Formats: sequence, structure tokens, C-alpha cells
Amino acid sequence: MPVLQELQRNHATISDFAMQVIADELGIHPAEVYGVTSFYAFLRQESRGRFVFRLCQTVSCDLAGKSRVACQLENDLGIGFGETTADGRFSLEWASCLGMCDQGPALLVNDRIFTRVTPERVHEIIDECKRTFGAHARQAAHA
Repeated sequence: MPVLQELQRNHATISDFAMQVIADELGIHPAEVYGVTSFYAFLRQESRGRFVFRLCQTVSCDLAGKSRVACQLENDLGIGFGETTADGRFSLEWASCLGMCDQGPALLVNDRIFTRVTPERVHEIIDECKRTFGAHARQAAHA
């Protein structure tokens, strides 16, 4: 799992080739690597954005105003759930449960959890990601 998580963190996706290399290095069958990758929702073979927004869809988050947050995310990002922006910056997904039922609505952006999210706070979170992305883009340009 840590190898797959690190691979995804660095490359945003886990390719068939990468799974084969991991299997070779670990001395296991590629089907075992594929089985782990396809089982966990947070590991994906499809390309995704630099920032992956996962909004908890449990009943407790629903009662705390999840629908308004979901609409705000879709409006601000210009994509629906299950989609990635054309520039590859943002992906929007549902999460089964983020374990923050007493602090909903809960939102996970990459590895960072946000609780008691409001539509107004969605703007702040997206702006923070854009600033972070800008810093990474500048570092990459100077490297």
C-alpha cells in the first residue's frame, strides 16, 4: 500500500506498467498489485487532478448541509462529481465516509481534511489550492 500511495502521490495515477514493475520488485504476481489498486477507491488507474476533492456522502454530512457544499464545489470548479477539470488541476469525487460524522460536512482535499465546510468556505479552500498550485508551477519552471 505505501508504494502504491507514493506512486499515486507523485504521478496522480497508477499505470499498468507501474503495477508490473512493482510486482517484479516485490516478487509477486501483477494480479495481486492490480487487486489492491482496484479494491481501494483512493487508488486509481485513471488520471486525476493535482487536487482531488472528496466530499463525504453519508447521512450525517447530508443532514449537516452536504448538498449546498456539493453545489458550490460543482459551480466553482465547473465540473460534476466524477470529473476532472480540463486543465488537470482539480478532480471532484464522492467519499463513502471520512470518519468525521460529528463535524460534517467533511471534505478531503488530497490528504487534508476540512470539517464543517460551508459554501463560503469552499471558495477559500479552492483559492488556497490555486495558490499552492501556482507555487508548484513556479518551482517547476525554475527547476
